[in-house]
Amino acid sequence: MRQWLIRTTVVLTLCTLVGCTASRPAPVTTLNTTPINKMPKGSVKGSNYVVKKGDTLYSIAFASGNDYRKLAKLNGLNKSNTIYPGQRIKLKESPKKSKGTKAAKASSKPQAKASSTSKKQQTVAQAQKTEIKPKVDSPKQPSYAGAGAVVSKSVPPTVPTRVAALPAKVSQWRWPVQGKVIRGFSSSQQGNKGLDIAAVEGTPVTSTAAGRVVYAGSALRGYGQLVIVKHSDDYLSAYAHNSRILVKEKQQVSAGQKIAEVGHSDADRDMLHFEIRYQGKSVDPKRYLPRR
Repeated sequence: MRQWLIRTTVVLTLCTLVGCTASRPAPVTTLNTTPINKMPKGSVKGSNYVVKKGDTLYSIAFASGNDYRKLAKLNGLNKSNTIYPGQRIKLKESPKKSKGTKAAKASSKPQAKASSTSKKQQTVAQAQKTEIKPKVDSPKQPSYAGAGAVVSKSVPPTVPTRVAALPAKVSQWRWPVQGKVIRGFSSSQQGNKGLDIAAVEGTPVTSTAAGRVVYAGSALRGYGQLVIVKHSDDYLSAYAHNSRILVKEKQQVSAGQKIAEVGHSDADRDMLHFEIRYQGKSVDPKRYLPRR
């Protein structure tokens, strides 16, 4: 009888525990379901950026809101603005260390015990400075021009070509496409950095002014098929969401020349997103375009 009571008690206890466990809700895992096309358009933030295949100095400057000349100087690039996949590009200047801290650290170091030791250290330091190190040929990295040429395994010898000089300023601007402006420019941080112009897919997109194509591709998230034209040392224009690109990087284009066709790449409707940048910063295109 006693054993029967013990067994009954154990069975009831187990049933109670199972019932409690079954009544507990399953744990819920929160996932980040934000669509990619809802994230900030072409945003590159931080103090550094690692170059990917297809990037150019101009596209990095465009996406980070910098002047390409600032990035070139900050990273010690030559006039060709050549960059390599995997290269780390500085987007901001590193904070300078105060001289007072260095002086305090220097004064806290103990002095040499004997003058002979000091002389020996100076002699060694001098020898290290004048030491001739054997020359070691480092493997050449496959390079592509700053305007974004495709990386190839073998790099043939390049023949220097003369590039037509761009004008110091833009004398006249043209509308890049015929259509209605459905969204204007906003100077706010998360605002529209250009004009959204509605047009039927396949409508010609023309260059707003004469210049040179410095980017043609789709590497910048949120812009789709994108063309960037450099008009002068200060001015760039950008044409996004195209269905087809008709020009190549480094190509000279004239004002009004057809460079692309309207589309909806990385957009929810057919339209052209058009921007003008002055020294890397977005400006209102309507300040430059003729009234219509």
